[in-house]
Amino acid sequence: MKADTNPTGGSTAADWLTPSQSSIVREWLSRMSLDQKIGQMTQTERMAAEPDELKAFHLGSILSGAGSRPEGNTPADWVAMNDAYWTASMAADGDHLPIPLLYGIDAIHGNNNVRGATIFPHNIGLGAANDGALLARVAAVTKREILAAGVEWTFAPTVAVAQDYRWGRTYESYSSDTDLVTRYGHQFVTELQGDLQDDSVIACAKHFIGDGATTHGIDQGDADLTEAKLTATHLPPFKAAIDAGVLTVMASFNSWNGDKCHGHEYLLSTLLKGRLGFGGLVISDWDGIDYLSDDYTEAIALSVNAGVDLFMVSEAWREFIAGLKRNVLEGRVPITRINDAVSRILGVKVKWGLFDRPRPAERPWSDHASFGSAAHREVARDAVRKSLVLLKNEGDLLPLDSSATILVCGRNANNVGHQCGGFSLDWQGTDGNSLIEGGTSIWQGISDYTPGAELSTDPLAADADPNRHKLAVAVIGETPYAEGMGDIRASDNVLVEAGSRIRGSMKVLEPYGGSLELAKLHPEDLALLRSLAGRGIPTVAILLSGRPLVVNPELAAASAFVAAWLPGSEGKGVADVLFGEVDFSGRLPFAWPEDESDVPADGTKNPLFPRGYGLSLDG
Repeated sequence: MKADTNPTGGSTAADWLTPSQSSIVREWLSRMSLDQKIGQMTQTERMAAEPDELKAFHLGSILSGAGSRPEGNTPADWVAMNDAYWTASMAADGDHLPIPLLYGIDAIHGNNNVRGATIFPHNIGLGAANDGALLARVAAVTKREILAAGVEWTFAPTVAVAQDYRWGRTYESYSSDTDLVTRYGHQFVTELQGDLQDDSVIACAKHFIGDGATTHGIDQGDADLTEAKLTATHLPPFKAAIDAGVLTVMASFNSWNGDKCHGHEYLLSTLLKGRLGFGGLVISDWDGIDYLSDDYTEAIALSVNAGVDLFMVSEAWREFIAGLKRNVLEGRVPITRINDAVSRILGVKVKWGLFDRPRPAERPWSDHASFGSAAHREVARDAVRKSLVLLKNEGDLLPLDSSATILVCGRNANNVGHQCGGFSLDWQGTDGNSLIEGGTSIWQGISDYTPGAELSTDPLAADADPNRHKLAVAVIGETPYAEGMGDIRASDNVLVEAGSRIRGSMKVLEPYGGSLELAKLHPEDLALLRSLAGRGIPTVAILLSGRPLVVNPELAAASAFVAAWLPGSEGKGVADVLFGEVDFSGRLPFAWPEDESDVPADGTKNPLFPRGYGLSLDG
């Protein structure tokens, strides 16, 4: 069935606008040609279109993919870049209407794209903090550092309720607890968008729907769920985001019972726009329509008719424009669907006040001095402190004694890139300390507390001396990854199984590994801990990871064990808690598995530590 303007009897773009705003949208729509409407439905990557091309093809939006940035990569560089696109979009002549573009970025834990930004713990760490007031402070800093770059729109928050730790995006999920994710999603959207005045950015709830429920945790895989389970577990966070006024929603790469969400009219039009009353725009994920059909023109029609309004097309935007126009002229996509999509896009721009705002270079927060400031970093440091979960403290080894000689070791100890994880300057994250400017590693944080700290770079800490070192801190765990490259797959058989269910194709990336056991992913970590234990040196293990892992032998080899997740740029926050400046208050947002059979995350077996577990120093 071809979707009409309002195929379900639910919300249209006009329903959530004031009469004045609706009138503005209708006026602009009445002046637009088909080419201009299709251009508004097109978003492409900055490297694929220059400003003059944006003008010539009436493109409605530009984005920076993760790691795509202007030369220099300072806030001023970002402002100048978006200002050039804005200027092109606002040119008025006989062939072009002055409709301002939207610039979108993946600012998912701070404005993690820009050099010198404040990078917060990934969502899994914020879920461990379980502190709504803290989350609001994180969102407030995030939006100001987005605005400092002259950008309007972030593809956040992720409101997935992750159910399988093998999913490479687990760290983007706050928790396996629907209630926590629902509350957080509402709070984050509320703080980002505020009253839609100068101190606000456009939020995007993603990914609709079921991305955290795929079988075997396969990124872009199939969510094999009853509708009752889907709506009970995975729908409430989206409803809360809509209740908070979220302006945009991103469709998910995954399928639901074999049917891909990007082409799912029931999910996008009947459920999201109809039953939930969402009046904003639905955007595709990165080239998300490509996997609906081998025939690109057919894939376009399937997705437009299903309810996607704005299309994220990384490079082939000319082909998209030509294909969509062909679909309209040949009757496969009704003009009413085009008008609805464009009305929603214009509605978002009008509702956020984009038509009334000055150019990016003249906006009050552009290139603001608060970007990466000490005040912003203090919020991130507090988020780190509250996110840490103490799993073991044998012999009350913690808090650390600042007068003791402490050996700090492990490949993640002095590596800000590793502690930030994926989506940090680059899509797959970074390695080392040079690229994440302004932050501190965990080693640097510890060394600031005590002159008795010594850093070992030996893989087995062979320089550990029980006669000198009263104790050791070993920072172990995962290295950065993002999306499918973080998946855990025991074999490719699971891909064959998923592919046999999905009507369409999948984008398969090389996984992070084949096991959730840290000893198999990174055997060097266990070797280090056993080396220290063999020397009789009590050790605090600090685990950096984007998910719970099977760490039984590492737990046994360490005297104390801390789940630090991916804490971001402010490693001093870890040291604050280790030395007892503040107590451990984080609690597990996911149950901790005893072995690899302990999935899904909501627990069909007895976990090693239940969700909500966490020790404190004061008992």
